[in-house]
Amino acid sequence: MVRWLVCTRWGPLWLWKALLVCVAFAFAGQLLGVIFNKTVPSAGRSILSAPDQGPSLGSCRPHTHIMFLKTHKTASSTVLNMLYRFGEERGLRFALPLGYQLGYPLPFNAHRVKGYRGPGASDFHIMGNHMRFNRAEVEKVMPSDAFYFSIVRDPVALAESSFAYYKEVAPAFRKAKSLGEFADNPWKFYDARLRNNHYARNLLWFDFGMDHNANYSIPLARHGEKVIKQVFKLILVSEYFDQSMILLRHALCWPLDAVVSFSLNARQQKSDRSSSSSWVAKAAPSQAKMLPNLSLTDEQREKLREWNALDWALYQAFNRTFWEKIQRFGLARMDQEVALLRTRREDLARLCLRDGGKPVEAQRIRDKTIRPFQSGVVKILGYELQPRLDNATRTACLRMIRPEIQYKDVLDAKQFPRSAAPAQPAPPDSKARAGLGERAGLGEGGGVRDWDGSHLKQNQTVKLR
Repeated sequence: MVRWLVCTRWGPLWLWKALLVCVAFAFAGQLLGVIFNKTVPSAGRSILSAPDQGPSLGSCRPHTHIMFLKTHKTASSTVLNMLYRFGEERGLRFALPLGYQLGYPLPFNAHRVKGYRGPGASDFHIMGNHMRFNRAEVEKVMPSDAFYFSIVRDPVALAESSFAYYKEVAPAFRKAKSLGEFADNPWKFYDARLRNNHYARNLLWFDFGMDHNANYSIPLARHGEKVIKQVFKLILVSEYFDQSMILLRHALCWPLDAVVSFSLNARQQKSDRSSSSSWVAKAAPSQAKMLPNLSLTDEQREKLREWNALDWALYQAFNRTFWEKIQRFGLARMDQEVALLRTRREDLARLCLRDGGKPVEAQRIRDKTIRPFQSGVVKILGYELQPRLDNATRTACLRMIRPEIQYKDVLDAKQFPRSAAPAQPAPPDSKARAGLGERAGLGEGGGVRDWDGSHLKQNQTVKLR
């Protein structure tokens, strides 16, 4: 009788068992759904905490005393981000500027470093903000065992980027309708007496602290190369960035993740004719629809190399020594490590970044604190983080995409907690802070100001020694 009641009134026993299994699966699925909606999968979380995946570096010890000469328009912002990340993760001290550059375009002076207490009293590990190199003053700040390195770029590619970025800043560029027109007859537009025209000629030579207006000669070029080699242990090449990172990693004895990066401070390559409502259109209505004309013929490219003959000589010399280092390193070995580096970058891009890791316009970045600084009509691109990252992953990913200006503010606030103001992003129109444009006093006349608003004097050149 009881068996009949169970089977007819409440259903057979096997049906109850099946129902309980279904309920258990449903509850588990709902629980897992809540977990995955809140955080990234555990496999993704472990990718940043995994041990170094790079080939063994042997028994060497990581360098922590580092001086990087941040040359202009050479992918140096991406390199600086690596230094910032490495130092922040390990609690190292940075030789930070009082403002945002170390007195540029004046030759570097040790007193431009925040917290500098005099020769022999410094306890800084890393120096890397923009400066015009001055060895004697740098040596007052950095330890004697510091590793010096820098990066160079083909002068034609550098001129293209410089023309796009400094079109409104350098009088020589501002007067030319296009880069091609400037290349055809540079002397028609160039006046060495005008401020900021150093951006228009031999910019690498200038950043290394030498006279960029000197007449080219083979002995002068060789002497400049010799002076640089006496100080800098490694010169990277922008066109071979990934190979450069492998050489740098081995020179510094750093883990692979320390040199994995996303390209920072990249400019938009095409004009956006539909963005009439953007801040660019409001600030410069007459130029907002079109980016600077950078097209060049082969003949014009050669003319630019002749115009930047000192830079071209440096580039050829250090490109040659760069590949000599790779030959000694081993071509097959280099190919293997570059492949590993690129795979790692792709993994981190999928983990960290929206839109498949593609850079986006600043106004599309929801988090205003990581929007890159904008200069002129050229749009500087940035990145957006994936949503719902766990805290540890988000912190690591944020370090990789944080723009240079904001990152400097963060480090400044940590290093000088009592004196530093809260870190805030630079507003798009803050050219006074960035030291760019006539609106900040960088025109052909009047006083020039650094990024911190302090007055700078007439450009000077450090004599070769």
